[in-house]
Amino acid sequence: MLQVKNISFKYQKNPILQDISFSVESGEYVSIIGESGSGKSTLLKLLYGELDVNEGQIFWKDTEILGPKHNLVVGYDFMKYVSQEFDLMPFITVAENIGKHLSNFYPEEKQARIKELLEIVELTPFADKKVKLLSGGQKQRVALARALANKPEILLLDEPFSHIDNFKKQNLRRSLFNYLKEKNITCIVASHDKEDILPYSDRMIVLNNHKILANHTPEYLYNNPKTPLIASFFGEFNVIDGNIIYAHQLQIVETSDLKATVKKCYFKGTYYLIEAELKREIVFFENSQYILPNSQVFITILN
Repeated sequence: MLQVKNISFKYQKNPILQDISFSVESGEYVSIIGESGSGKSTLLKLLYGELDVNEGQIFWKDTEILGPKHNLVVGYDFMKYVSQEFDLMPFITVAENIGKHLSNFYPEEKQARIKELLEIVELTPFADKKVKLLSGGQKQRVALARALANKPEILLLDEPFSHIDNFKKQNLRRSLFNYLKEKNITCIVASHDKEDILPYSDRMIVLNNHKILANHTPEYLYNNPKTPLIASFFGEFNVIDGNIIYAHQLQIVETSDLKATVKKCYFKGTYYLIEAELKREIVFFENSQYILPNSQVFITILN
């Protein structure tokens, strides 16, 4: 279990995180979300021991995680961290990068492990290609495979798919996160992309104003968004009479007390997102068909 106990951190005199506490069970996947500058990446660095906490303590099982003031070499064997800077060796191959820290005493096992990881990150055809010749997304996948090579107990990921093409992301996410669950590897992900989080995360931690605003399951936070910040992570929303209403909860009807004027229509694939003016405020709702601007429509709020 990971235990984070009342930690605080500041850069010079600027507070970044204050009184942060939470725990993560073995094999659990916890996501960290928040606006840019909320401290997501800083929190991962503290968990890894790359930075020293100003107050509080961090433990993985019985081991206290300490920073560079206490350790000459940053990090621990049981933990791997994949940052947004991949720190790969550009002049050796993909396979050599992945197997860099695997033992040479068991060459057959080493090659089997490299082959397995190449398949997980879908880089088998690039095994013998030098890393310097890869795209940014391919390098990110190499970094993910290398982090898994020595079977860590806990994996820290900072925007793990940010450089990867959309058509590759879906399969890669499923492959990676299913593998982590199968091997009971604890995973903590900092991301702004809800597709990294909603289908896979056991819990979401929301950072705001240096503190934890919420810590619950994705389903609970989606159904009970207590602030606009939380609602914004899940999609378009409105605040009507003080209540948070998602765009899909507004529907056109023949008549109602809510009369809106359509301003714009945005094609979203399976639906149109309609921007309209309601009581001198802008609202958004979904509709199956395009609506001409300046059309007047009646809408209702679905339960």
